[in-house]
Amino acid sequence: MALLDRLNFLVKGPRGAGIAALDGVYEGLRESLSACLPKRVRRMLARRRRRLIIEPEREVARVVLAVGEEREPVGAVDLHAIIPFPDISHSGQERAPTRELMLPPDAILTRRVSLPAQVRGNLAQVIRYELDRLSPFQPDEVLYDFSIRPGPKGARRLNVDLALCRRDLVAPWIKRLGDAGAPIDRVWWDGAWSNANLLPPSERPKRRLELFSLDRLLWTSALLLVAAILIGPWWQRQRIAEALDSQVRHARIEAVAVDDLRQELERARLGSTAVLQQKWDEPNVLVMLRELTERIPDDTWIQTFDYNDGRVELRGESGQATALIALLEQAPGMDEVSFRSPVTQVPQTGKERFNISLRFSRTREE
Repeated sequence: MALLDRLNFLVKGPRGAGIAALDGVYEGLRESLSACLPKRVRRMLARRRRRLIIEPEREVARVVLAVGEEREPVGAVDLHAIIPFPDISHSGQERAPTRELMLPPDAILTRRVSLPAQVRGNLAQVIRYELDRLSPFQPDEVLYDFSIRPGPKGARRLNVDLALCRRDLVAPWIKRLGDAGAPIDRVWWDGAWSNANLLPPSERPKRRLELFSLDRLLWTSALLLVAAILIGPWWQRQRIAEALDSQVRHARIEAVAVDDLRQELERARLGSTAVLQQKWDEPNVLVMLRELTERIPDDTWIQTFDYNDGRVELRGESGQATALIALLEQAPGMDEVSFRSPVTQVPQTGKERFNISLRFSRTREE
């Protein structure tokens, strides 16, 4: 029976079959996970999972102790209780061996059947109802088990392997071993599929589910390892994302600081450039003084000279103040030449006192 079908059987199966189905689920998971474990660990688990295999041949059966791949004959048993059942001692920390009845292949009837995919959820019940059609026996006359064969996803039909044997061939051995205090856990045959068990779950002995045994501890460790493998990449991506986010935040802070510094340097550069530009744009006062010196007549002297933002104001005395306007207008860079106040006569010297205003814009010498 496939693992998924065992889970369905655990949920929807007959009453009282829960522990048996759960043990089957565990065994399936155990076999799958054990393949991922180191060889040494698998051997240790095999030593703890011992099986007593009873191989009947007419009225006498050989008893073999199986530990992993190793098998050791330990005795025999018969139907008439003449030969006592072998006593397999085990320590209190060891799990008691399971007892399995292995039938010869000629006692098993196998066939492959095809059923609609819609019956997957109730496959156990469907097979029981259809058993008289699928075999020459009634359900109460046989022991049976089934396994779904793998197929393409979404297939409309299920291919199921069905195996059954006559109950009257097995019942005497089940009773004999039960009376000997060794109830049968599993009925299977040589060549059966993994975890095949012809014994109905309701007729299997109820074993205590060992939640803290070593093999279950290792199974739990394997599950935790699988979870770590699945969660590890996500956790690693989270750590990498957080580290990158921290680096981005740090780089952003540095970028803001660099941008602030760049803006400050740009403001300083613009300020210094503006000062230089302003200095460059200012009229050349030396040129203006030279022009005034060359153009003002010898009978004229300047008493005050005021310069402010290109505007010049001259105060002084001249022998002919009105002629100064024409002389200054002819000078390069001088314009808007005019008297700021009327010209007055100085009685003591006989000269004219003037107050002339002009604008000088010549910045360099041609």
